Amino acid sequence: MRWSDEAVVLSSRRHGESGLLVHLLTAGHGRHAGLVRGGQRPKTRIVYEIGNQVLVTWSARLAEHLGTFTGELAHGTAAAVIAAPARLACLAAVAALADAALPEREPHDKAYRGLIALFAALEGNTDWAQAFVAWEMELLNELGFGLDLARCAATGATADLAYVSPRTGRAVSAAAGTPYRDRLLALPAFLTATEGSAPIARADVLDGLALTGFFLEQRVFAPEGRTLPPARSRFVDAFRQRATISGS
Repeated sequence: MRWSDEAVVLSSRRHGESGLLVHLLTAGHGRHAGLVRGGQRPKTRIVYEIGNQVLVTWSARLAEHLGTFTGELAHGTAAAVIAAPARLACLAAVAALADAALPEREPHDKAYRGLIALFAALEGNTDWAQAFVAWEMELLNELGFGLDLARCAATGATADLAYVSPRTGRAVSAAAGTPYRDRLLALPAFLTATEGSAPIARADVLDGLALTGFFLEQRVFAPEGRTLPPARSRFVDAFRQRATISGS
C-alpha cells in the first residue's frame, strides 16, 4: 500500500530511539498516523513541527498497518508565528482539536481547507481569532453536530439573533431570549453577519469561543468520557489576555 498527499502536521512524539510517531491531517486521506524513521534527527524533526504543511508519502504492507511516512517541508507555518505567543497558541489549539476530534482515515476536505485558510490568517495576522471560531463551527458540522443559526427557534425570525439554546443548538432572537438569557449562550453577531461588517470586538470573539467550546465539549468529547484538549484552554487564556485582536 502506498499513497502520496499534502498534509498538515497535527502532532509528533518520540518513538523508540530515533523515530517519530506523527499524526497528519491530509488533503485526501483524512487524519492519518505514521512512523517517520530517523525522525529525531534535527533536520527531519523540523519538518514535522506542529502546524507545518508537508508533502508526504505513506507506505505499508497492508492498509491496516501503521505504516511509515517520508516527506518534505512544503511550508513552515510554525516558524512564521513562533514569536507571536497568542497566534502560536492558536496554532497549537487547532492542531490538537483536529487530532483529538476527527476520526482516523476518513477524508474531511472542509476541515483540511479550513486549516490552510486559518494558517494563512495566522501568518498574515488578519482576523485569525474569528477564523478559529469559524473553523470550530465547521468542525461541528463535519462531525454531524452543526448549529442552526439561520432563524429563531421560537419565532422563526431571521433578524436580531442574539442567543443559542444549549439544549438544541438553535438560535434565539433577542426578543424571545432576553427573559431566559441566563440559560442561553451568547451568539456573537459575526457568526451570522455578512462579509464587510464592522470590526469585531474581542468580547464577541470570546463569546464565540465559549459557544463552540460548549458544543464541542458536550457533543463531541463528553460522550466519550473526554474533555477538550488542554491546548485549547491555553489558547483561550492567551487570547483573553491580549490587549487588542490585532496585536501579536
